[in-house]
Amino acid sequence: MASALGPPRAPKPKCALPSHYHESFLEKKGPRQGDDYKKFWAGLQGLTLYFYKSNRDSQHVEKIDLGASVKVTDEAPCGSSHDPGIHFNLFVRNQEIKFRVESLESREMWKGFILTVVELRVPSNLTLLPGHLYMMAEALAKEEARRALEMPSCFMKVSRLEAQLLLERYPECGNLLLRPSGDGKDCVSVSTRQTLSGTPLVRHYKVKREGPKYVIDVEEPVSCASLQAVVNYFVLQTKNALVPFLLDEDYEKVLGYVEADKENGESVWVAPLAPAVLCPGAAAPAGGPKQPPPVPRQHKLPPLLNPDENYVIPIGDAPVAEYENTDALSPGWPKQCHPAQKVQAKLPKPPMAPKPEPKCLASGLAKKLAISSAQAAFPTTGLANVTAELEEKLQRRRALEH
Repeated sequence: MASALGPPRAPKPKCALPSHYHESFLEKKGPRQGDDYKKFWAGLQGLTLYFYKSNRDSQHVEKIDLGASVKVTDEAPCGSSHDPGIHFNLFVRNQEIKFRVESLESREMWKGFILTVVELRVPSNLTLLPGHLYMMAEALAKEEARRALEMPSCFMKVSRLEAQLLLERYPECGNLLLRPSGDGKDCVSVSTRQTLSGTPLVRHYKVKREGPKYVIDVEEPVSCASLQAVVNYFVLQTKNALVPFLLDEDYEKVLGYVEADKENGESVWVAPLAPAVLCPGAAAPAGGPKQPPPVPRQHKLPPLLNPDENYVIPIGDAPVAEYENTDALSPGWPKQCHPAQKVQAKLPKPPMAPKPEPKCLASGLAKKLAISSAQAAFPTTGLANVTAELEEKLQRRRALEH
């Protein structure tokens, strides 16, 4: 029997793909020894080079910050005297990262876009077509508009003393830092640290905001269109002696591995989804909701006694009482609990007074027995004489009967 058709499934909402100045497939080899080339879909946006698993993904798995000193070369790989035109190297923070592309045109395109956003000018020493140069001019205009509204990567919300400590503690991260000005106005300050003959030289420069421009307050004021232009001015005027301060982020944030594609046999970089962290000893639910973590038990203290009463509770010598449920219930009815009845302790009986001599006794022997029993209840000093006399009379009685 054919099953009833369910309602049609709604299509999953697709995430908007990021917009890049330039994007294409790119093979990357890390700075560590022993690393192999990994194929990514790469995109350049601003001063950041993003790497994705495929051209359909919106979440990157790696990135390279180009805000520091960058150098691009097209050297051949080690051991090869001939450059086929598909390799180029990128030097960032004294680290060399190798890239491999599909053609010479692709290599020149990547080098041109990287130099355009880093130097804020279209390079003229590359083998490019007029259409390529026009695309780089458009990217340059977008990058200048972006930097006019965006803080540089070396800007940090720290005080003057904190800036000096950062530059001293992390010299490998740079020696130029942009920070808010201490006067509280719409100004910023530039802090630098260099070493002269083993002596540290720390300098601070004020940058004023005058309309849409930023003016460096020196003997001959310099006007810049953006804060990034201010940073670039310090770097260029010092012949790259000053390097923007960027905290080191060499460690990867996504776990991945190399896997061979069954269709074409090529190796691809795979970043699986991170599983949910489970508590030790707990089994993973199969498709079910996550269980909340166990709440630690709280040990409750006993309630405090009344401060007006003693802490020692006396226990009375009450008699043991047995309770019986005299109400007969049917098996279908629930049992009812009856409150226990209070049992009052019985007081000891007073001593019994001797009963008067009964009139029905005719014989003298019964009278004497009653008297002797009364005397036994209340002993006297002549008890021994009474006993001897009674035995003598009993013997005489027995003698007469025989």
